[in-house]
Amino acid sequence: MKTNKTFALWAVLALFGLNSFAQQTQKPNVIYILADDLGYGDLSCYGQKKFRTPNLDKLAAKGIKLTQHYSGSTVCAPSRSSLMTGQHTGHTPIRGNRELPDEGQTPIPATSETIAEVFKKAGYVTGAFGKWGLGFVGTEGDPNKQGFDEFFGYNCQRKAHRYYTPYLWHNAEKVLLPGNDYMHTVTFSQDVIQDATLEFISKNKENPFFAYIPFVLPHAEIIAPNDSIYTMFKGKFIEDKPYAPPANSGNDYGPELIEAKYASQKEPHAVYAAMVTRIDVYVGQIMAKLEELGIAENTLVIFTSDNGPSVEGGADPTFFNGTAGLRGVKRDLYEGGIRSPFLAVWPNKIKPGIVSDHISAFWDMKPTFADILGEENIQTDGISMLPTLLGKKGQKKHAYLYWEFTEGKPKTALRKGDWKAIYFLDEKNPKEAFQLYNLKNDPYEKENIAAQNPKMVDQMKQVMKDSHVESALFPLVKK
Repeated sequence: MKTNKTFALWAVLALFGLNSFAQQTQKPNVIYILADDLGYGDLSCYGQKKFRTPNLDKLAAKGIKLTQHYSGSTVCAPSRSSLMTGQHTGHTPIRGNRELPDEGQTPIPATSETIAEVFKKAGYVTGAFGKWGLGFVGTEGDPNKQGFDEFFGYNCQRKAHRYYTPYLWHNAEKVLLPGNDYMHTVTFSQDVIQDATLEFISKNKENPFFAYIPFVLPHAEIIAPNDSIYTMFKGKFIEDKPYAPPANSGNDYGPELIEAKYASQKEPHAVYAAMVTRIDVYVGQIMAKLEELGIAENTLVIFTSDNGPSVEGGADPTFFNGTAGLRGVKRDLYEGGIRSPFLAVWPNKIKPGIVSDHISAFWDMKPTFADILGEENIQTDGISMLPTLLGKKGQKKHAYLYWEFTEGKPKTALRKGDWKAIYFLDEKNPKEAFQLYNLKNDPYEKENIAAQNPKMVDQMKQVMKDSHVESALFPLVKK
């Protein structure tokens, strides 16, 4: 009789959804770490051979590694907008790197619902530490107006082109960095940001918190402190491509500096390896802090990158095979420009050593977090990845993934199952304007098979058309 009553009770609970994931689980802390211009092949757990990333490799060993995860865009601001809003670039409000005159970028609108606001609604303390790029202090895109209780770092992504900046922002307050005046390299900004990140985690060990950690590294400029990390690589690589800024540009450390440009670098290969290694060290420090505070068991940690590797300022993805052989780099919609590493660890929730080929993108993070929190009725183009992370059945799949990019040659891209299309909207050569690939047979996008598949071309063009909502600020084709 007792057994029947117990069964009946659980039946009622199931009927009313009271045994949902969110209600069975203590509110987990969530840490989302976003590298800047880190390539799919820049981590040793994704095939990097010229240096190791042991702490990130540990994340892969202790959790899940995705092999077909995509960034929101192929450059910084729209990729972050896609992440924050849970919308692809045919819908998200920021679709390019549009600058404000003095400092900051085009602000994300007040009407946008960000992932930080979803966490705030669920009772979380929220913090962002690193590079923002979605609206200057005091505008509607100010991180403090987009759901973040605390922000520390570069509000303006243009200012983040320099690691030895004179100042960073703590909410609406300028924080001066000792010794930096664009003539001297004393205080490395990302080290200061890392200290603020660890302080936030420590300060909120008793509260459920969401920490968004958009590292500046390894975005150009290619520079690093002359410390033990750098000495690991000094003299290790052939330095046949020293970077020198264009003549008379003034973009070096000195009185004629153009602050938004990049400094010269005699040893870009060694320094780039040091920059990625520094990311690895930071991740190790974050994981150690969680263990020290006794909160590692209840913390979901995610690591990824905002787009493919850059070729600017001395960065050399060809030398490092930074795309793991995938075609394209930053600013391309080929796989090398938008496919990102993705690692996630959540003890006792995510099984160790899992490798998944689930096709996902930045705009899936918002519904995934909402699923964890039990929040409903969110605005998103995404699909929760929680079943994949937890190794459960019932994972829904995307009918397609869509991107558009308006800088340079305007183009759109679509992935539909194994099919991938890229449409160069102003290309005069019809054979090059629409490119179609089968990623299962041709993962490196070498053979354009559009001419052999006219029906698929028509289908892909129609989905591209349906996925785009015109933006006054970021028109797909300039008129």
